[in-house]
Amino acid sequence: MQRKVLVWAMVLAMVCAGSVSAAELLGPGVISTGLQETTATFSPDGQTLYFMRSDFAETDDTILLSHRQGTTWSKPEVASFSGQWHDSEPAFSPDGKRLYFVSNRPVHPGDAPIVAEMGGQHFAGTNLWYVERQANGRWGEPMHVDGALNEDAMLYNPSIAANGDIYFSAHRADSGKLYQIYVVHPAGNGYSDPQRVELGDLSHNRMDPCIEPRGRFLLFAGNEGDSLGSADIYIAFRQPDGSWGKPEHLGGDVNTKSLENAPTLGPTFGELYVSSNRQEDVRFPKTRDTMATLQQRLGGPLNGSRNIWRVNIADVLRAHGFKD
Repeated sequence: MQRKVLVWAMVLAMVCAGSVSAAELLGPGVISTGLQETTATFSPDGQTLYFMRSDFAETDDTILLSHRQGTTWSKPEVASFSGQWHDSEPAFSPDGKRLYFVSNRPVHPGDAPIVAEMGGQHFAGTNLWYVERQANGRWGEPMHVDGALNEDAMLYNPSIAANGDIYFSAHRADSGKLYQIYVVHPAGNGYSDPQRVELGDLSHNRMDPCIEPRGRFLLFAGNEGDSLGSADIYIAFRQPDGSWGKPEHLGGDVNTKSLENAPTLGPTFGELYVSSNRQEDVRFPKTRDTMATLQQRLGGPLNGSRNIWRVNIADVLRAHGFKD
């Protein structure tokens, strides 16, 4: 299994006037397993990883953490603030002092869990919360982010810029039939009303924003008409007038015919993590399985579950004038 993963990771492609490194599965069997893993976010020093793990239906989401141990990762544990509610999509602030996430937990103690409705279907809703680093190094109690950004109970994948702006995806009154990306700015003791990030035709679904801390480029998942699968990863660059350029499709090993979403940046320049349900290529007739090999293969990371993959887009960024 590991040999096949390494062979897969040796592919190298050219895209966006720069190269994209081969994909590498993050922590096979430890971080990336036969369950669903997505949304990797790293402490500023790169030594601690938070991510989401869930069942295939994603009805039971929990935020986990793991610590770097040389070239490997420690056995994940449930984050101190998670494990009781439908918690997902963690995101560090660039300074590491806060960790944001979304949850269906009640806004006030004793209230019912948050529920969302769309197309006649009811499901676990999401509001934005955060925990703050305490003097003892531990996280404080989860704090609800009050304001208009949480009014529709369908807020996903927060991403925080160094200036405090929060980007997220949502389905709102001005997003058309699909999801779009929004931003709020710090204002007084709260945040401004959400503003839709203008990226073009609203008939295109756009989710899972990842803002570069200095706000120079924005990554997201969607389909701008040239996606290889149901969703791919795109990048848009900030223009001199403050607007966003036309989204560019990332190639190489970033995108495949499988689903790609939840892009996040790692601690070093050009380091990109994406969630993907890419599978091992099975050819028939295959080597005859025993129960042991069948169980191992079907329960492994490449069984069609979403896993976390690492690529490097440093050359893509350098081709657009970035050096760090």
